[in-house]
Amino acid sequence: MSDFISNLATNVWTPVLFLLILGGVFFLLYSRFVQYQYLGHAIRILRGKYNNPNDPGQINAYEALSTALASTVGMGNIAGVAAAISIGGPGALFWMWVAAFVGMSTNFFTSTLSVMYRGKDSAGVIQGGPMYVIREALGKPWYPLAVIFCLCAMIGCLPIFQANQLTQVIIDIGFSETAITKSQFNFVGYPVSTLKFIIGSILTIISAIVIVGGIQRIGRWAGKMVPLMIVIYFFSVLAILVLHITEVPRLLWMVVTDAFAANHYHGEPALGGLVGGLIVAGVRRASFSNEAGIGTAPMALGASKSSEPIREGLVSMMSPAIDTLVVCTLTALAILATGVWQTSGADGVTLTATAFESSLGSVGKLLLLISAFFFAITSLFSYSYYGNKAISFLVGVKAGRYYDYFYLATIVIGAVASMKDVMNVIDIAYAIMAFPTMISGFILAPRVMKEAKSYFARMKGNL
Repeated sequence: MSDFISNLATNVWTPVLFLLILGGVFFLLYSRFVQYQYLGHAIRILRGKYNNPNDPGQINAYEALSTALASTVGMGNIAGVAAAISIGGPGALFWMWVAAFVGMSTNFFTSTLSVMYRGKDSAGVIQGGPMYVIREALGKPWYPLAVIFCLCAMIGCLPIFQANQLTQVIIDIGFSETAITKSQFNFVGYPVSTLKFIIGSILTIISAIVIVGGIQRIGRWAGKMVPLMIVIYFFSVLAILVLHITEVPRLLWMVVTDAFAANHYHGEPALGGLVGGLIVAGVRRASFSNEAGIGTAPMALGASKSSEPIREGLVSMMSPAIDTLVVCTLTALAILATGVWQTSGADGVTLTATAFESSLGSVGKLLLLISAFFFAITSLFSYSYYGNKAISFLVGVKAGRYYDYFYLATIVIGAVASMKDVMNVIDIAYAIMAFPTMISGFILAPRVMKEAKSYFARMKGNL
C-alpha cells in the first residue's frame, strides 16, 4: 500500500507540474509581459501608498503578502532545495528559477481574479480564493471544481510535514544527549518519543495563540515574523558566501551550464533523458516551495483591503520572487559554495545543516535552527487559515472553529509520528488543488487583461 500511495503521488504530480509550467508560460505570453513592468508599483503598494481603510477586505496588502509568504517560505526552502541539489546538482537551481519566473505570472492572474470575484461567507464577510472565483464567475456548472478545491485544501494544508520537519531539526541541532532523544512512553500500545511530544505540544500552544485570532491576527504576526526570518537567513548565508566568495562566480556559471548538461543529475530520466529528469526535479521542488498556481496565495490576497484587483495581482507576483529567487537561491548557494553536496552524502535538511556548520561552526547550526523555527512556525499559522477558509466555504463559518481544533491536534501528530504515507496523501491533495485554480484562470484570463488595461490606463502618471 505504501508503494501504491507513493507511486500515486508521483503520478499525480507529473501532470500537475506540466500544468503549472505550461500554464504559467501561457499567462506569461498572453499578458505580453505587461505585469513585469510594474514591479516598482507593486513595492509602492506594499509600502501602503494606496491603502484605504474603507476598501472591502480584512487585512492590508503587506499583511496579505506576508500571510502568503508565511506558507511558501517554509521548510521546503531549507529541506526541499537541499533535496533538489543532492539529486540534480547545480543545474536544478536554474530550473527552479524558471519555474519561479513563470509562477509570478500565474500568481498575477489567479490573485487578481480572487479580488475581482470575491463572495461572502455564511457570516456575511467578504472572502476570496479560487472557490469563490469559480462560484461567482463561472456559476453552477463549474461548482464541483470549487468543492474539489476545498476538500483537497482541508487535507493538503494540514501541518503534518512542517511539524514533523521542524521537530526533527530542533532535535538534530538542539539535543545531543541520547538519553533525552531516545526517551519514550506508550500511548494505546504505540511507542511515542517523549521529546517529540513535548516539542509538538509547545508548537501547538504557540500556533493556537495566533490561529484562534483569525486572519487579522495571522496577518499581523506574519507581517512581523516574515521579514525577520528572511533577514536572519539572508545574513547567515551572506556570511557563508563571503567565506567562499572566490567560488561564487564559478558556481553561478555552473548553475547555468549544468542545467542543460545534467552532469550531476542522479535521478531517473524523464521527458526523454537526464536533462528532462533534471528539469522535472527542479520544477517540482520550486512548485512545492512557491506554490504558484496551487491556489493558496489567491486565498491570502483575496482577504486584502482593496477595490483594485490588479494591485493584489501585482503584489502576489512578489511571492514566488521572494520565495524562490531569493530564499531558495540562498540555500542552494550555501550548499554549493561549501561543497557539502559532493562530500557529505547527506540529504534534505541535514545537508543544509552540514553546509551551515562547515562554514560557521556551532553558530551556523544555531542560526539554521532559528531560521527553521521561523520558517516552519509561520507556515503553521497560514496553512490553518487556508483549511479554515475551505471548510467555511463548504459548510459554514461555524465549522471553521472545529477545523482549527483538528488542525492543531495534527501538529502534535506530525511531530511524534513517522508518516510517509500520510504525507504522500497530503501531497496528492495539494497537487489536485492546482486543477481548479489553473482551469478557472485559463477561462477568465481575458477578464484579467481587460481589468489590467483599465487599471494601468487610469493609473498612468501615478505609477
